[in-house]
Amino acid sequence: MHTNSIPWFALAARPRHEKNIARILLNKGLESFLPLCRSRRRWSDRVESVDLPLFPGYVFCRFHYDHRLTVLNTPGVNSIIGFGNAPTPVSDEEIERVGAIVDSGLPAQPWPYVHVGEAVRIDRGSLAGLEGVLVREKDSLRVVVTVEMLRRAVAVEVDRDAIRAVPGARPQQLSRSA
Repeated sequence: MHTNSIPWFALAARPRHEKNIARILLNKGLESFLPLCRSRRRWSDRVESVDLPLFPGYVFCRFHYDHRLTVLNTPGVNSIIGFGNAPTPVSDEEIERVGAIVDSGLPAQPWPYVHVGEAVRIDRGSLAGLEGVLVREKDSLRVVVTVEMLRRAVAVEVDRDAIRAVPGARPQQLSRSA
């Protein structure tokens, strides 16, 4: 249990600027945390390993709420994450758990956060663009999605990382995306 009374906050960051934001926050004397994961990227002439944010678009920072303008005036920081109009602290325990995952050396990667019953869109593969409903998690890597067509449902098994949630969609709205 931490005795540090300064809370952690999640900051919404400009895409692909997370590393720079974390560096600037450190230079301002603030404690920042940017969990990274190793990923292999393929270019036309080579394959390279790169460190990418585990939570793309977010950086964690520990600061007193009274000093929020120092944080918000950091180039690339869009906002402090919260509920309603109030920034919401992230617990030390959550930061420690993520840190333990990163420090473990085990492969970690960003993962779509979807629940059974949620509307999803398939983003890659031969079914890219189809929308459906997540009906079952088969195992840690595969899910089953139903796709409604002609008032009939078809279940298909896809890789978990090939889907993403469709915000605000209801199952009866789902169809092939353009």
